[in-house]
Amino acid sequence: MRRAVLALQFMTRLPLPAVRADEADFAACIRWFPLAGMVVGAAVALAVWLGLWIDPWLGALLGLGAWVTITGALHLDGVGDMADAAGAAHKGRERLSAVLADPHIGSFGVTAIAMQLLAKLVLLRLALDAVPLWTLPALCMIARIGPLVWTLTLPPLHEGLGTRFRAGIGWGHVAAWAVPGIVAAWFAPGLAVAVLAIPAWRWWIAARIGGISGDGHGAGIEWCESALLLALVAVAGL
Repeated sequence: MRRAVLALQFMTRLPLPAVRADEADFAACIRWFPLAGMVVGAAVALAVWLGLWIDPWLGALLGLGAWVTITGALHLDGVGDMADAAGAAHKGRERLSAVLADPHIGSFGVTAIAMQLLAKLVLLRLALDAVPLWTLPALCMIARIGPLVWTLTLPPLHEGLGTRFRAGIGWGHVAAWAVPGIVAAWFAPGLAVAVLAIPAWRWWIAARIGGISGDGHGAGIEWCESALLLALVAVAGL
């Protein structure tokens, strides 16, 4: 339970009590990232439900607001940093590292964050006409299986979260979370696109960046969430 609380503290901005934890506990908290995703998705679904009492677009807007608020825009920060880093990757590893370490955001990053927010707003609105609200917690859970896979299959970009998390996870944890993901995909087939979206991000990171980092995890989660939303809408429209 302590490690689950750590995952929620790391992945959300919920007011949770402080817990005693050592390095091993922090490394192992990645096992519970999908649980944190379920909590995030539940908050988004609740905000959407409240907004739907007035108008679907308000529901989508409140849902997006809840999405950003409960995560503290943590993953959107990764989107911006990865976009800036990708724009500088051709200049070599030193330039790439310098861009990732820079606390400021560039034009690539601003554009990527704006496009991601717009995409989520529109896709969320379309999803409200096509799929039930329970798919949102499932979607956010499945998207956060991604960091488990990327940690196990990509080298860490630098000493940091990627290195620390690797010691706390194994393929058994991926398999355990895949089970509820498969069940959810049985009832909402669009969620099965995760089997393409998660490896696709791994391929892009390997080809463009060269290794995984905290920013890579955050941007990957955002990518998977948007890809799954799009897939849900597309499958429902068939």
